[in-house]
Amino acid sequence: MFSIKKLLSLVLSLTLVACASMGDGSKAEQQQEILTMKDTVLNQLFANKPDTRSQINSAAGYAVFSNANINLIFMAAGTGYGVVKSNNSAKYTYMNMAEGGIGLGLGVKDYRIVMVFHTAQAMNDFVNQGWSFGGNVDAAAKAGNKGGSVEGEMYYGDVTVYTFTESGLALQATIKGTKFWQDSKLN
Repeated sequence: MFSIKKLLSLVLSLTLVACASMGDGSKAEQQQEILTMKDTVLNQLFANKPDTRSQINSAAGYAVFSNANINLIFMAAGTGYGVVKSNNSAKYTYMNMAEGGIGLGLGVKDYRIVMVFHTAQAMNDFVNQGWSFGGNVDAAAKAGNKGGSVEGEMYYGDVTVYTFTESGLALQATIKGTKFWQDSKLN
């Protein structure tokens, strides 16, 4: 029989493994892994919402992030990594992210974020300042192609944000802050 302490330890261990970014490898290998993740996520988004392809192509730029999140009753935390691409210059900016929040929830979730920057100013502000704040309510029970999750589409001024769950089991209602920052090792 699992005790709460063992369950929390297991959840924390799984989260730390899931939160590990690209792992070891050269700078070029880590950058390529992020770009491969980006392509995979965009293909999933385009398959589910075909209109997003033209939206992204006509935007000033976009960002794609992979994030692992844990919710333990009143606390939420997560880490991830991703890349911002300027469509005007074709430049990539590699970034990290971390989030923390309070609210009700329990579970572990591996999810993806796609941000579409409709203006160069919105993209530059994000790359250089990187803060985001908001509430989050969702449910997910997904492993591979099995299960389901509630997907999101939000608008923050000149930015459209799409989120979807890759895998995990979570039920949460949290208020959280997310910090995005440039990865000094990969840029």
